[in-house]
Amino acid sequence: MTSSLMNTYGRQSVAFTHGQGVWMWDQNGKRYLDGLSGIAVNTLGHAHPYLTKVIGEQASRLMHTSNLYRISEQENLADKLTSISGMDNVFFCNSGCEANEAAIKLARLYGHQRGNENPAIVVMENAFHGRTLATLSATGNRKVQAGFEPLVAGFVRVPFDDIESVRQVAAHNRNVVAVLVEPIQGEGGINIGAIEYLRALREICDKNEWLLMLDEVQCGIGRTGQWFAYQHAEFKPDVVTLAKGLGGGVPIGACLASGAAAQTFKPGNHGSTFGGNSLASAAALAVLDTVERDGLRANAEKIGTRIRGGLAAALKDTSGITEIRGRGLMIGVQLDRPAGDLVGMSLEAGLLLNVTADNVIRLLPALVMNEAEADELVGILARLIREFLERKAAPGTAAA
Repeated sequence: MTSSLMNTYGRQSVAFTHGQGVWMWDQNGKRYLDGLSGIAVNTLGHAHPYLTKVIGEQASRLMHTSNLYRISEQENLADKLTSISGMDNVFFCNSGCEANEAAIKLARLYGHQRGNENPAIVVMENAFHGRTLATLSATGNRKVQAGFEPLVAGFVRVPFDDIESVRQVAAHNRNVVAVLVEPIQGEGGINIGAIEYLRALREICDKNEWLLMLDEVQCGIGRTGQWFAYQHAEFKPDVVTLAKGLGGGVPIGACLASGAAAQTFKPGNHGSTFGGNSLASAAALAVLDTVERDGLRANAEKIGTRIRGGLAAALKDTSGITEIRGRGLMIGVQLDRPAGDLVGMSLEAGLLLNVTADNVIRLLPALVMNEAEADELVGILARLIREFLERKAAPGTAAA
């Protein structure tokens, strides 16, 4: 089948017609268990009655006016976000890379305002912050950077979850003004920053008057069992970026700031035509209200623990499993060999997932998943992993 779409995605051949909760149906009526939720976007699953009601009602009144005017829905959303985050203010945009772009610009302006003509930002190996030129440059993945050089300068890269490397930068680089880090690396393979590591980053940033900027585009909005992953470490960042799950499927991004960072931008420094319009803000507020009202943060922690425990039990005697890790409903199953074939196998079996970092099966179910659905996911995936490992030899070994 020919298509007028630009060839930028290696798409699966399936097309979906509708969904309900954690289930989706394709054009042939086949049902799938959604273990990916649109890559951590569909926080409330599909066709959530309250979210769809709010979107419909808002669309029938007003969708967009631009940021030339006050937007009451945006103001209400900002109040809600600052309340649950402890941050001071919010800039709204349309995506995760835009939120991170705002954070990068904020850090550079913060540095310039302090007399630093060449402000630099510490970033991590295996990070993923987006595909604009600045966020692509901050990303620690040569595969996605290749062909887009020259990259944007001003980033100092260190290993993730390695606090000593950051201390070395602090001792030798006087241009650094900020650290940008994902508390949990999503695209990088569900790599979890230790609580002690995150707290130590806060201490280093405080000592050196750097901004601590957390990319919670994938791990935020209740996915880890708290509103934000940094709340597990019980401190407050200077900047935190959000997107994906915030709008429940409606595109919206946010850059939250506190302290000096909250006072850095002035009118004319940054902007967005669509950012925080009435429709997107109403949808995001409906998502936050539902997560809070229905106890979905606690559910994310409970169901995530159940999935990880179920997979560990089902695969305990299976060689080829390197690690099962995660926090809440952000789960990675690392194999000792490339696992890309599991995407197609799972699709055929009626389960949606993806593989990142070449050998990590990534699960990001909606926060509304229940225990029976979690058990069904475990049963399907464990069987598929065993079949896959029996068929695909690990690197350096002969096939059976």
